[in-house]
Parts: sequence; structure tokens; C-alpha cells
Amino acid sequence: MRITAIETIRADFHDNLIWVLVETDAGITGLGETFFYPSAVEAHLHDVVAPQLIGADATRVAYWNSVLMRAPVGYASSGAEMRAASAIDIALWDALGQAANMPIHRLLGGLAREKIRIYNTCAGPHYVTKSRSAGEVGIKTWFGIDGGDGDRYDDLRGFLERPAELARDLLSEGITGMKIWPFDFAAETNGRMSITNAQIEEAVRPFRLIREAVGRKMDLMVELHSMWDIESAKRIFRALEPLEPTWFEDPIRMDDAGGLAELARFTRIPILASETTAPKESFRRLLEQRAVGIVSFDCGWCGGISEAQRIIALADSWQIPIAPHDCTGPVGFVAGTHLSLSARNGMIQETVRAYTRGWYNEVVTALPPIENGYLSPLVGAGLGLSLRPEFLARPDVRRRRSGG
Repeated sequence: MRITAIETIRADFHDNLIWVLVETDAGITGLGETFFYPSAVEAHLHDVVAPQLIGADATRVAYWNSVLMRAPVGYASSGAEMRAASAIDIALWDALGQAANMPIHRLLGGLAREKIRIYNTCAGPHYVTKSRSAGEVGIKTWFGIDGGDGDRYDDLRGFLERPAELARDLLSEGITGMKIWPFDFAAETNGRMSITNAQIEEAVRPFRLIREAVGRKMDLMVELHSMWDIESAKRIFRALEPLEPTWFEDPIRMDDAGGLAELARFTRIPILASETTAPKESFRRLLEQRAVGIVSFDCGWCGGISEAQRIIALADSWQIPIAPHDCTGPVGFVAGTHLSLSARNGMIQETVRAYTRGWYNEVVTALPPIENGYLSPLVGAGLGLSLRPEFLARPDVRRRRSGG
């Protein structure tokens, strides 16, 4: 099965995503995806990657993952080269699964569990798109509130304005975990270097209201977006610890292993790290210092399914659970679910109901079933989905092709 062409697809309505199609002479097309700086990723794919892959054996997934992840530049970060390699790896796994007529989770050794618990990241339908953030900063833009009050699943507005109501609504669906980030405004206001007592009180308020409304029925995940210095992070931890959050995510920059280890010793709440970390060597440094209690990764950023497997095994060797990231696109989400369902140390799967109930369905043909707070696997060959023809026919979709 030889690679005949590589095609990239971008759409204005979600302008931070890029989809990749790897076509083969067997009539099989693998689908991949990555997030952020799509223009740079697209250029790298067509200028550097495509000339190497066209004509190559598409079944040599491990080989091409090694080649693309060990290029002379870009191998020690989650920059454009790594994201391009990630998208190609996902697409090659998808093609391999289709050729074998098996879902990816079967290629990975089969299901470790028949379903996995989910939590809801409380974003809105248009979260982290460039068009919502260009030239602006703050919680209402890049990490921002969507446009109107009519959005049923604008859960970011929900946790800021009516957190108790949002928690009850999620529980009514069987969802028992929610992630929120009410501290961001203070970081932007203060230049990300300090936080006042009044700001701490304001940011802690949604957590208190949720606890008062639903008690311990809801697990609370704290997203801090790597916006803090160590001492400010400690003050935030101290304020939230009595409310028993499930984890603190990205309190400081994830490349400071020593700082994270200091924070891990300071708190009894696990620190989660993180989709901003890549590749496995970066996770190894954190694990060696006992700096994290839960490992998260994004298949579309860290080196694809191949590298995610290595990260999972590394975490397992330290007896650390995994919780794959999804707050970007449907293909990366589904790739992560194949891993969380097949990994022995799979703990929980991130979802965004504003996406799974909304625009994901406009882009792809299938999504994993979610019922009563649990996600079940897609069972089709490969990833188990493809891009919708009507999505590809949209006037704002742009395609670029290398090869036949």
C-alpha cells in the first residue's frame, strides 16, 4: 500500500485547525488532524513531508513516525514540525486500520474497558479560534466567551455567570466532572505575575457555588493555562484545596520540571500535565521528579498515536493515570478515545459538549457514543470516521494537494 498523495484541508469557520488526507494506491485514505498555526503546518507538510512520503509504504507507521519526529529541527517541542508529524501519524494509523478492517483500539491490543468516564471542559462553540482572538487578549477572547446568550452549550459563560445551574445541568446528563478556568482574568490583568486576595476570592466563587449546589457529586478540574509564577500558584492552590478539586492543570509553564516538582510537594491535589508537553522525553523529566500526578497529552500535538503510546507506557511505569486532551478538533478527539479506551491506565476522557453536540457533527461522519457520563468506542475500521462531503463542499473550505 503506497502513498500517492497528501492533501491538506482548512476551513475559515475554525481557522486554527488543519486536516490531512493521506491517499494510497489501495484506494484507502487516512485522515489526520492538528491544531494551531495551520499555515506553518501546511507549508511544512507540502514542502518537506510530502516529498519524502509520496511513493512510500503507508504501512510503515513506526518508521515514518521516527523519521518525521527525529528531523534535524523541531523534534524537542510541539511546534509546526511536531504537529505535522502528529497529523501524518494519525492518518497512517487510520489507513492501517482500514487496511486491516479493524478499529485502531484493536490494533493497539484491544479495549482495556468497554467504556470510559468523561468530563466536560466548559468551553463554548467557538472557543480558541483565531477569529475570536486576533488582536485581543483575556478570558472573553482567546479563552473566551462566545457571542450570544442563545448558545445552549456556551458553558464558559455558564461557569462564569451561573456555575451552580451549569453543574446541575451536567449532572442531569450523567456528567460528573467539569473543568473551569475563572483565574485567567487575573493573570491577564496582572501581567501573569501576581494575584490579589480580592481576585482569588472572585475566582474561587464559582467553585464554592458548585460545591454548595451539588456537593461532592461533581468533580472539579482546575485549568490554570500556565499563566502563573510559582508563588501565585501556591496561593491559588491553598485557596482551592478545601474544595477538593480533582486536579490542578498547567499551573506554571510545563517546561519547568523543578518548579512543578516544588508545587507537587506543596499540595495534596494532583497536578495534571499536559497537552502543552511534547514529546515523551519531556514527560519523562516530569515523571522522574514526581512533578505530576496525572498525565494528559494530545495526539495531534505530541507526535501522534505512536508517540502517545510511548507516553502512556511511560506514565504506567510510574503508576500514573492518563487523561487524554480534547478541546480542539474531532479527529484528535477520536484518536484520543481509542487510546484512553485501550490503555490500562486510562482514567477519564476530556470532552467538550459544545463541540460534540455542535460543530464536530458538521465536520465528521461519526463520533463515539456518549451516554450517562460515559463514552463508548467507535467500532468502524481505523478511526471509524471520515470528513463529511458537505463539509468539504463548503465555500470557506480550502484544499491543497501534493502528489497524484
